Amino acid sequence: MSATTVIVTGEPQKAHPVTGRRRPVFQIGKFVGLVVLILAAVFALGPLLWTLTTSLASPSQAFTNPPQWIPVHPDFSNYAAVFQQIPIGTFFMNSVIVTVLIVVGQTITCTLSGYAFAMISFPGKNWIFGAFLATMMVPLQTIIIPVFVIIKTFGLNDSLAALIIPALGSAFGTFLMRQYFMQMPRELGEAARIDGASQWGVFRHVYARMAAPAISTLAILNFSGFWAEFYRPLIFLQSQSNFTLPLGLVGLQGNLGTGSISVVLAGVVIAMIPSVLLFIFAQRYFIAGVTAGSSR
Repeated sequence: MSATTVIVTGEPQKAHPVTGRRRPVFQIGKFVGLVVLILAAVFALGPLLWTLTTSLASPSQAFTNPPQWIPVHPDFSNYAAVFQQIPIGTFFMNSVIVTVLIVVGQTITCTLSGYAFAMISFPGKNWIFGAFLATMMVPLQTIIIPVFVIIKTFGLNDSLAALIIPALGSAFGTFLMRQYFMQMPRELGEAARIDGASQWGVFRHVYARMAAPAISTLAILNFSGFWAEFYRPLIFLQSQSNFTLPLGLVGLQGNLGTGSISVVLAGVVIAMIPSVLLFIFAQRYFIAGVTAGSSR
C-alpha cells in the first residue's frame, strides 16, 4: 500500500534501502537527459563534421544532397591547394603574434585591475568599476570609427599593433577576475602584510597563485575569441602581408566567389586546429576556472 501511495501522490522515489536499486522514474529521467545531451552534441558537432568531410571531397561532390558524411574517396589535394593559393604560413604567424600578445596583455591587465577593484580601497572605486561594466553594453561596431581615427592618428593603421594595442584591456576580463578575487578570504592578505609583505607581494605570492584557474579561463576565452576574429582585421588591415588567418582565408574564395568550396573549407579546418588542440589540452583548466567557487 505504501508503494502505491508513493506512485499516486507523485513523491520522489529513492533507492531501495536494501538492494540499492533506483526506482524506474529515476532511470527514465536519466535516459531522457542522455537523449537530450546526444541531440545537443549532434547539433553542435554536425556542422564541424560537414566542414571536415567537405574539405576532403572533390568540388563536384561538395554539394551532394543528402550530404556524404563519410567520404569514400578522400581528396587531400584540397589542403595542398590552400598552401598554393595563399601565403597561409604568413597569415598563421600573424595570427599567432596578435593572439599571443593580446592574451598575455589582457591576462596581466585584467588580473591587476580585477585585484585592485576587489581588494584595494580607493576613492571612486565603485563609480569607475560601473563605468567599466557600462562599456560591455556598447557594441564594437558603434565605436569602430573613433578607434580607427585614433589608430590612424598615431600612425598604427595597417599594422599588427592596430589589433594588439586596443585589445590589451578588457571590461569582461576585469569583471571576471574581480568576481573571483572577491571570493577569496581577506585574512590571507592581512596575514601576509603583518609578515612584512608589500601590496605587490601579497598579490604576487598569495592571491595571484590562488587565482590560477580564473587566469587560465580568461586566457583560453581570449585565445579562442581573438584567434577567430575577423571584423577588426577587416577594418584595420590593408596589406596582405599583415593579414591574420581568418581574413587571409577570404582569398580562397577566388574572384567573385568562383573558388572551390572544398578548398575554402580545407583552409577553415587548418585554422581550427589550434583551437581544437587548445580545447583538448586545456579543457580541465577551463572547467576548473568556470566551476571554481561554486561550492563556496
